[in-house]
Amino acid sequence: MTQDWLELTRLTGNSPLVIEQVRLTDKDIAISGKFELPPLARLTAEDQVFVMAFVRSHGSIKEMESIFGVSYPTIKNRLTRIAGNFVFSENVSVRPSVNGEKEEVLAKLDRGEISAGEAIERLEK
Repeated sequence: MTQDWLELTRLTGNSPLVIEQVRLTDKDIAISGKFELPPLARLTAEDQVFVMAFVRSHGSIKEMESIFGVSYPTIKNRLTRIAGNFVFSENVSVRPSVNGEKEEVLAKLDRGEISAGEAIERLEK
């Protein structure tokens, strides 16, 4: 099962696909819907292997040259091409999702509409 993802990637041959069911293997739970694959999973099988080798080599281009038997510029060009598949957003604020009033209080704090003290007071209520 560990290499099933690679076979699935080869079978689909770069065609777009949507996952329609997810099953939790340790529970009797299945979730149906339309789930888009994450960006790394949308890479070709060969590019996925390349990225895994890059991560395992701790980003060492010298080691990548040795693994794949190609030159530094070839490794750099492939990394550049692969990176072109990903969209990065700057200034992304990541915080845990908070429901209802708590989210509104945090949003007001973010916008500078209330002080930190006032936010704490409201969240404690």
